[in-house]
Amino acid sequence: MFVNLLIILAASLLVIALFRHLKLPPLLAYMSVGLALGPGSLGWLQHHEDMPLLAEFGVVFLLFSLGLEFSLPRMLALRRVVFGLGSLQVIVCTLPLAGLLHLAGLALPAALLIGGGLALSSTAIVTKELSSLGEVFSSHGQNSIGVLLFQDLVAVLLLTMIPVIAGGTEQAWYWALPITLSKAALLFAGLLVASRWLLPRLFHEVAQANAAELFVLLALVIVLLTAWLTHLLGLSMALGAFLAGMLLGESHYRHQIEADIRPFRDVLLGLFFVSVGMLIDVSLFASHGLLILGMTLALLLIKGSLVALLVRLRGGDNETAWRSGLTLAQGGEFCFALVAQAQLVKLVPAELSGLILAATFCSMAVTPLLLRAAPQMAARLSKRPHAEGRAEEIASACEEHEQHVLICGFGRVGQSIGRFLRREGIPFVALDNDPIRVQEAAAGELSVHYGDSRRGELLEALGVTRARLLVVAADNPAHALETVKQARKLSTTLPILVRTRDDSHLASLQEAGASEVVPELLESSLMLASHALVMLGLPERRVQARIDEVRRDRYHLLHGFYHGTSANLLDQQGRPRILLHAVNLSADAYACGRPLNELRLNELGVELQAVRRAGDELALTDNPLLREADALLLTGTLDAIERAEARLLAGTQ
Repeated sequence: MFVNLLIILAASLLVIALFRHLKLPPLLAYMSVGLALGPGSLGWLQHHEDMPLLAEFGVVFLLFSLGLEFSLPRMLALRRVVFGLGSLQVIVCTLPLAGLLHLAGLALPAALLIGGGLALSSTAIVTKELSSLGEVFSSHGQNSIGVLLFQDLVAVLLLTMIPVIAGGTEQAWYWALPITLSKAALLFAGLLVASRWLLPRLFHEVAQANAAELFVLLALVIVLLTAWLTHLLGLSMALGAFLAGMLLGESHYRHQIEADIRPFRDVLLGLFFVSVGMLIDVSLFASHGLLILGMTLALLLIKGSLVALLVRLRGGDNETAWRSGLTLAQGGEFCFALVAQAQLVKLVPAELSGLILAATFCSMAVTPLLLRAAPQMAARLSKRPHAEGRAEEIASACEEHEQHVLICGFGRVGQSIGRFLRREGIPFVALDNDPIRVQEAAAGELSVHYGDSRRGELLEALGVTRARLLVVAADNPAHALETVKQARKLSTTLPILVRTRDDSHLASLQEAGASEVVPELLESSLMLASHALVMLGLPERRVQARIDEVRRDRYHLLHGFYHGTSANLLDQQGRPRILLHAVNLSADAYACGRPLNELRLNELGVELQAVRRAGDELALTDNPLLREADALLLTGTLDAIERAEARLLAGTQ
């Protein structure tokens, strides 16, 4: 087991780094590790009896943390989705899948059983990806979570029916569902009592002790104890963990609990996806590749279209229907356990079970990519009027606009700008690539369109050459940069205002043609500093002059920061941040007794902000002779600062 874990962690480290470089989800990296190194391929990883249990805890932690995001009132509001849409999805998807399996040679009872397993979706993949994409509380996210909860109950029911169908027990199958629901109700009642009276007091006592390790231990004990109790009742451990998390979701400590279990959740969930990949025999792809591809496509098309149809019939719009269908189209991890058990009791031939598992694996593997492409796919499938690529319609809608403001990115910042423009009676047109946001905004904003602002033809259709101002409020720096370049190609005189999070892209945006770049973090720092100076009694004109001076100097005064022990030294794009660091010269430092210019620090990629001696700041233009106890304040990346410090202290570099 130890060797397995070592190989998994080492291989995952390398493969995840590669997948991130290729902009692919880490989930696919874990599954690829299991597929490539498992018993069915290279054989570096071998099945171990403890591996499935350890891997299942990843799903347990994931569902617990997801439950923390919900509350009991929210779940009660979802009861129609859980039992209404959930039951319909299982029934409607089971029947055609079972029919195909029966045509493939399975007996009707076995076909219904395996068809029911294929009707279930992947709780682990869907919840993980919805959380990563921030779509848990979207309409399609709520539909998916509700259906997955019902599927967890059905999973237990299907497992209990295997010995019944195989003829190994006299238990009547029709008692299985009432028994399962009764156990779930009993578990819910027990957890409700504990979450209302016992757990808050426990967390309060632990919080009073002010010991971080006690809080972590209590969170782990709750998750594992819930899973154990659920397992004793013969239910899904993941279902019990979700209920426990949901009942703790109204606690004051839920954010701290979620932060404490996140590292355990992510690592164990990685083991789960590796174990899924290990179940697949790679040789099947060589001998039955086309058949597996056909089965995968059939599974995705049948489930996706049927779920979309159900959501539409229940009153959902086309966008929500198709995105719900794409989210739930794959097979699930439970199918692996069901097929394995059915094969043991001779309900399914070995060759057919291998093909079913391979197709299920492929459908799970493409799901992260499907979810990322879902906005564009759903927009095309639902034939929305603002669908990307229909520049002619956008141009027709905007042909009367003249001297308007064009807003690229209609998120929080873009909407705020739009409100001010509307109040002043200034016309504007907005473009955004989130179909849900556009659909909601378009109900009350006739000037909001769907599309990618990096496409020059869409900017031209929106009247960028006739616009008075272009505001790029997109949250993605790379998208913002490309938008500026495309806009500048179409108009050399148009004023372009760009919003960024910090100053890391300021220079590149200005080189691309941005007229003004406003870094959010630096502007908020300026606002706080100006308020502080005014509250200290400084004249407002003097404060405003200082702020204007910093802006004219491209926020030079605010570049760099003292990173401390907890700050991330890389920005969101993985590039080194500009840091602020003071180097104190000891008596035997190389720089002592040497003039400042002789050290040529700028060649090392750092910028000297100040030299302080005995509390006073020396004039850098005087090229001072450095002495013992002088402090040199440097800004630059961590590597550059380390090189400069080495030259100042030891004369190297």
